[in-house]
Amino acid sequence: MMEDLNRLSLSEARDALRRRDTTAEAITRACLEAIDAAGALNAFVHKTPELAVARARAADARLATGDAPDMCGLPVGIKDLFCTRGVASQAGSRILEGFVPEYESTVSQKLADDGAVMLGKLNMDEFAMGSSNETSVYGNAVNPWRRGNDETALTPGGSSGGSAAAVAADLCLAATGTDTGGSIRQPAAFTGTVGIKPTYGRCSRWGIVAFASSLDQAGPMTKTVRDAAIMLRAMSGHDPKDSTSAQLPVPDFEAALTGDIRGKTIGIPREYRMDGMPDEIEALWTRGREMMQDAGARIVDISLPHTKYALPAYYVIAPAEASSNLARYDGVRYGHRAALAQGDGITEMYEKTRAEGFGPEVQRRVMIGTYVLSAGFYDAYYNRARKVRTLIKRDFETVFAEGVDAILTPATPSAAFGLGEMADADPVRMYLNDVFTVTVNLAGLPGIAVPAGLDRQGLPLGLQLIGRPWEEGALLNAAFAVERAAGFVAKPAKWW
Repeated sequence: MMEDLNRLSLSEARDALRRRDTTAEAITRACLEAIDAAGALNAFVHKTPELAVARARAADARLATGDAPDMCGLPVGIKDLFCTRGVASQAGSRILEGFVPEYESTVSQKLADDGAVMLGKLNMDEFAMGSSNETSVYGNAVNPWRRGNDETALTPGGSSGGSAAAVAADLCLAATGTDTGGSIRQPAAFTGTVGIKPTYGRCSRWGIVAFASSLDQAGPMTKTVRDAAIMLRAMSGHDPKDSTSAQLPVPDFEAALTGDIRGKTIGIPREYRMDGMPDEIEALWTRGREMMQDAGARIVDISLPHTKYALPAYYVIAPAEASSNLARYDGVRYGHRAALAQGDGITEMYEKTRAEGFGPEVQRRVMIGTYVLSAGFYDAYYNRARKVRTLIKRDFETVFAEGVDAILTPATPSAAFGLGEMADADPVRMYLNDVFTVTVNLAGLPGIAVPAGLDRQGLPLGLQLIGRPWEEGALLNAAFAVERAAGFVAKPAKWW
């Protein structure tokens, strides 16, 4: 039998299962052992070992018939934002304590239908609001990477921090994430993994706890670009239960991975050259340009003039939608309800429940969102932000109309930072982590983060590629070319 089964990629495990070199149950048990030994990472927050073994055995039976989808028998982690039938789904929040859904999110159902094995639920920022996984009711998820021999605990990024840490540490073969302003791509960059946010509408949002409904999109977090293609195909497809889900056929994304990008035009946006950008990020970006040029792509400078308004527009629109979405958590129907004093009425119940149930970052965003939607400020803030969003989308449309196939940018403004390092800072400093990623959500485009190098402290750095709407296949192929050229194979040294 094979060794270190939890270290396999999805494609390696799929091919090994087809060759009968191993079994889904063996891979699943290897992952479960790795999860149990990795408590220090705090990545898995609700473990489902019995369910996992049962699904693995069912997958082995299905594989024996010789007719099984690509994901059959492959163990994955599910972000705590996805509702999973009979398994706690808390969205990293105290207010959903004890909530066990009677239904399955469309994405996790699609994976289950393809025979994927759920190992458990993964840590995340509360309601996906955060860039460092420090707002979680479960405590911080911890990045398996360290700065040289320094023992400082680093952030795995957010909000899909548990997903990123689990994939980087080989606790699962892949994981689901969600991305509202960079919550798949930033953690992927911080952990040396691959994360793709598909076009808005490619994956159903049904059964995913909502943060900002016009921005949220699920996607895979994986060890390689090929794995991202395999898993994205399984997660995608039209869903009548989600009115924003696209009625488009799902192509075979893996078949698009030729690595040939000759003649493709890659745009480099001048507005992404930020003041004070670390020289290592600048150097990585330059190397990315050179790698794509060497692979035969044409590199052109482009302008996305409204980029500088993206963060302010995002931090008006996302909290506005959050304040509306989170109004349903009131202590009446499900989740946490505060203990009430004699004489307390319904208003006191709402106030006390929400004060106890929501953490400080969620409270901050709900209050900002309620403010920008209020009668006197709706036009000044929310409507203006929506207009800016249209201009940002138009910037991309103009560039794509001029023949640009994909856009290359850094994924993050830095490598992973230490947990607690930004805790006392102005919250805006934390929000600046999203500076390269939020435009993609505002415009509804697909974007992917690919690990492309290490900084001088030995931490991974990622490049981001932004693609045309619905052209995830071409985007994955461009990412595949970067992945091959970068040759990133580093893994974190095991300390946990």
